[in-house]
Amino acid sequence: MGFYERDYGRDSWGEGGTLRLGEALRGWSIVKWLLVLNFVVFVLCISPTLGDFFFTWGAVWPETLLRSLQVWRLITYQFLHWDAMHFLFNMIVLYFFGPILEHQWGSRTFLRFYLVSGAAGGLVYILLVLLHLLPAGPMAGASGALNAVLMAVAILYPNMLVFIYGLIPVRIVFLVGIMIILSLLRFATGQNAGGEAAHLTGLAAGALYVIYKPWFTRFRLSRKKQKWHRRLEEERQFEAEVDRILEKVNREGIHSLTAKEKQTLQEATRREQLARRF
Repeated sequence: MGFYERDYGRDSWGEGGTLRLGEALRGWSIVKWLLVLNFVVFVLCISPTLGDFFFTWGAVWPETLLRSLQVWRLITYQFLHWDAMHFLFNMIVLYFFGPILEHQWGSRTFLRFYLVSGAAGGLVYILLVLLHLLPAGPMAGASGALNAVLMAVAILYPNMLVFIYGLIPVRIVFLVGIMIILSLLRFATGQNAGGEAAHLTGLAAGALYVIYKPWFTRFRLSRKKQKWHRRLEEERQFEAEVDRILEKVNREGIHSLTAKEKQTLQEATRREQLARRF
């Protein structure tokens, strides 16, 4: 049996092996989209002209108050990387650890977690510069978001083994602990202090999200439950009002209705027509 004869071979490939691109792209995970987008931006930045443009307008760069207020930079800086090693290391982390969280939380939640954690790192850096605790300079990279990913995985799966250089097995919780110590030392000694501030913020964001996620989930479900009960009560009151108006029409005639009562009947008719469509 050939590849195209199998069920999974026909899912995204048409007759004769023609790829139905739309279906294939819709089936991509968020991690895959992030990997591709980061790669495309990195390739474009190889050109000096495009690279200068992207870093000038996309990096977090609180050199002036105006640049500090350009909020899109908190997202765009996460897709810019200074060199091949910077890019490669971040993408390796995203490739191996991103799918763990996306599978557990779902694509939408993972994307929100990833972008918000990265944005938090950029925001903390801007605040430190505005408070004159750090010098202003351009900051770029997905390290803040990916440190959040590593911290989340370390809390959820502390005994997971990570093979450094493919040879040395280390539990992820110990690896993240070493990362925290190194980041604190580098921040205290002024070695890439801005980047380390973003790294530490990402680690903190990952920890806070995992710790408080159950509470947020319960809170969100409680709000939804309250909203649903409120809608049910409003619907019950609406139906009771329609019944009262119909009884009034039967007793006194249509001309006895007020403008508001007529409007209520029109709304009931609209809802009935809409329900019949489905």
